[in-house]
Amino acid sequence: MKTEKVTTIIKTTLFAITAFIITVSFNSCSKKIAFLTSSVVPAARGTLKIKKDNNNNYDINIDLFNLAESKRLEPPKQAYVIWMETNENLMKNIGQISSSTGFLSQKLKANFNTVSAAKPVRIFITAEDDATVQYPGMQVVLSTDRF
Repeated sequence: MKTEKVTTIIKTTLFAITAFIITVSFNSCSKKIAFLTSSVVPAARGTLKIKKDNNNNYDINIDLFNLAESKRLEPPKQAYVIWMETNENLMKNIGQISSSTGFLSQKLKANFNTVSAAKPVRIFITAEDDATVQYPGMQVVLSTDRF
């Protein structure tokens, strides 16, 4: 009877330790970073997840909430452009969030996912008149700290 209780306690403890180690190992593989509060769109919130894959590339996943349409900004813009600052101090246009379609205007949510060979150290979003610009404009909507 006592042997069964001790065995059960040992099994439970080993299971808990194993579950803890697995959880910590999955969380240590990716960084979750929050965007700073925006002065341009104060209600906008967002998180960024960066994970290094097996090919030494960086998987970048952005989730945004309460992001108003870019045409409603002052002055109105055509698109939100996502920029990556690399560890070599280069700025790279990694994509756009189109706010002209209904998915953003109705739900006020947007997701963005890309892969980069360069290591990101900061991500920020600007409002632009042209989504294909090569250099970021002055209207920074959301930004992270350096990480």
